Amino acid sequence: MVGTNDLNKSITYYDTLLDLLNLKRVDTSEEYAGYAPKNNPDNIEFYVTKPANKKDANFGNGTQISFIANSKEIVDKFHQAGIELGGKSEGTPGERPKGSKVYYSYVRDLDGNKICAFTNL
Repeated sequence: MVGTNDLNKSITYYDTLLDLLNLKRVDTSEEYAGYAPKNNPDNIEFYVTKPANKKDANFGNGTQISFIANSKEIVDKFHQAGIELGGKSEGTPGERPKGSKVYYSYVRDLDGNKICAFTNL
């Protein structure tokens, strides 16, 4: 779960970005949007929400949400889409640490939340 200060903008961002990871929005209210695997829509795995305490959403220093991708190409597309949708790069796609055979990409969403897609090589 990540917080947002503009749920409608976040929904637009995450609808497109998470589609790359085979997740779709299956639940929406005035306070949140929930995303589940396309092949298992009853199993919500991720929410974007307005904070329950009614204060501004902010990102946590050292906090990161990570999503497993099925391929290196999807990780690359995730990074590119995350930026094109208005996010910011927090680390271009690549193997980290070198020789680990794990391929990562990092972006900050519209509210500054750090999100990652990764896959095993």
